[in-house]
Amino acid sequence: MFAGAQRWPPQVDLRPPRGQSLPRIGGGGGMAVLEQAFETARARQARVVFPEAGEPRIDAARERLLAEGLAMPVSLTDTATEAQVAALTGARGMKEPIARRMLARPLFRAAAMVAAGEAEAMVAGIANPTRRVIEAASIAIGLAEGVTIPSSFFLMVFPDGREMIFADCAVNVAPDAGGLAAIARASALSATALLGEARVALLSFSTGTSGAGPSVDIVRAAAGQTGFTGPIQADAALNAAIAATKGMGAGDANTLIFPSLDAGNIAYKLAQELAGAQAIGPMLQGFRRPVCDLSRGASVDDIVAATALCIAMG
Repeated sequence: MFAGAQRWPPQVDLRPPRGQSLPRIGGGGGMAVLEQAFETARARQARVVFPEAGEPRIDAARERLLAEGLAMPVSLTDTATEAQVAALTGARGMKEPIARRMLARPLFRAAAMVAAGEAEAMVAGIANPTRRVIEAASIAIGLAEGVTIPSSFFLMVFPDGREMIFADCAVNVAPDAGGLAAIARASALSATALLGEARVALLSFSTGTSGAGPSVDIVRAAAGQTGFTGPIQADAALNAAIAATKGMGAGDANTLIFPSLDAGNIAYKLAQELAGAQAIGPMLQGFRRPVCDLSRGASVDDIVAATALCIAMG
């Protein structure tokens, strides 16, 4: 994990309660994001590689995913295939001896399977720290077009049914304007995939031009690069009346971009403890293909649901 990051709380059960459905944001009675992720996963039947197979929870999750028709788990190849080598030497420009040495490691081999088209997604993290998962994905799969840094988000599900994206709460400690813009763009894609649309707000202690300082200047520059709303205070981002008073945005944001890891990490934990929100993640974003990082304490239910979300984002 990167400095200051907190891993996914293992006690959270990500699956919808049996026989119950969570309302979509706005209370319209539509399908909740977790339910939709399961439906999307069933429709896509994606091949998913688990480089930590052999770990009991991973093996149990693989069986569940297959039995419930959520995914098609594929085994990690025993050795590197020529397609995997080509993915590193051709697409990634790596020398063959270096590529073969890297592919001796399960994480890199799994990521190369995704890059080579032998799997659609990689799910790892039970036995490896986040930085290793990101390293393997960055080298073998690479970042999506226009993305300069990998990042993460939490899917926040509130008791009143609201579903939101909080980013970045686990990876980037103090992004500059370009990094913050990359996080915002990647989060917008994640929100569109999971929530149906992205209403992005770049948060700060200041709204518009009312404040000055290094942090708000970074947010202002990121907003200028992306066209997303910001800098804007959290109340104006979420409350239409306050937004109207301050003259920025519509007060209906569903994707909140925090200026630093401090702010994002504190915010999602406060939402958990004070508002009873369910925090699902952190989910990695910004790669060319779906990659999921798991908590080392993740339960079988956690792994199944995280895999479904990963597929839904693909």
